[in-house]
Amino acid sequence: MQNNHQPAPLQQFVDSVSSLLAADSDESRFLPKVGEAMRGLVAQDDWLDPAFAQPHPQYYQQYLLYADPEGKFSVVSFVWGPGQQTPIHDHTVWGVIGMLRGAEMAQNYAIAADGTPLPKGEELALNPGAVEFVSPAIGDVHKVRNALEDQVSISIHAYGANIGKVKRHVFPAEGGAAKEFISGYSNVGL
Repeated sequence: MQNNHQPAPLQQFVDSVSSLLAADSDESRFLPKVGEAMRGLVAQDDWLDPAFAQPHPQYYQQYLLYADPEGKFSVVSFVWGPGQQTPIHDHTVWGVIGMLRGAEMAQNYAIAADGTPLPKGEELALNPGAVEFVSPAIGDVHKVRNALEDQVSISIHAYGANIGKVKRHVFPAEGGAAKEFISGYSNVGL
């Protein structure tokens, strides 16, 4: 889907992902290719509209940059104020995260039978240009935080659905029942 209002790097990424998904439905094959396209998108930090880079003093922001009209994927900017973080959560669809500006720390989790989230591996540092993957097939539960206490960090995310409309889960650190949520977007309604 061509949109003349999108910056050229974002439009190129959208076109690439659209082509990849049309050509192959096997996640194990297309996900690394989406990762390569994401590396290209976040290689330069000169294309993101400032309107989609605005932090909030209390909450991280999730701005919709593109939603495929058929719901096959979406592209979102996450804007983290100093010290902001997510709860432990899942996505239920594939995702590719590219670090654009600043730095993030991501901790992956496995969920025990009693619902307790257990850290899985070391916390990962994501710096500009880094790309990370999530998916129910490879590991879908994590917690992310701005690694910087004195500046904004921004990452670009592509997901295998319109993520702002997807029912997902937050996992209490102490265990117990997961809580369902729909994230929505900071710049548009559902």
